[in-house]
Amino acid sequence: MTGRRSYDDPCGVARGLDVLGERWALLVVRELLFGPKRFTQLRDGLHGASQNVLSQRLRELQEAGVVRRRKLGPPTGTWAYELTERGRDLEPVLLQLGRWGSRVPMTSESELGVDALVLALKTTFDPDAAGGLRARYELRLGADRFDARVADGRLDLVRGAADRPDAAIEADAATLRSVVFGGRHLDDALGSGDLRIEGDRRAATRFVGLFPRPMPVPAGAE
Repeated sequence: MTGRRSYDDPCGVARGLDVLGERWALLVVRELLFGPKRFTQLRDGLHGASQNVLSQRLRELQEAGVVRRRKLGPPTGTWAYELTERGRDLEPVLLQLGRWGSRVPMTSESELGVDALVLALKTTFDPDAAGGLRARYELRLGADRFDARVADGRLDLVRGAADRPDAAIEADAATLRSVVFGGRHLDDALGSGDLRIEGDRRAATRFVGLFPRPMPVPAGAE
């Protein structure tokens, strides 16, 4: 951590920003929130970050004990980055920041990355809409797989395939975003082939309706 700028302020917020305030640092944490990733996968999720900048952020986060590098087990056997226990402690911070930021008026026309979309599902999940639903889903978003469980008014999401899901939803991130948040009807996405469902279609239909779109706060509103 030597050589980095510091707020030189003993407040916990300032000390936290000394670790996480550099550009891309919190987004690296976002990309690892649901499980390990290889460097190339991180680059795909953070396409605006140069290789040098991303490498530097990863070094700094490792020095701070937020991220670690380890070799994955079979069948991949490759090196990847993952959050440490201290890094996982940032999950409620990221979720609350995501909820707050989702009400900021949209200015970017870029598409959401896969992990950013999954985080958006987590931050907009409506326990009241879920009611007594208990179901397990597999989200197949391109090459990525996520195990999603809804039970007791909670949504739990982890990277990886689901074991015997009630339904599997397969689409690219842009399509799922358009159905969940953009007002596109599920039947339209299914009819065009942009989205596919395996298993219980009613359960899948219920799932995509659990995420009300946040209403932006107008500029200047109190």
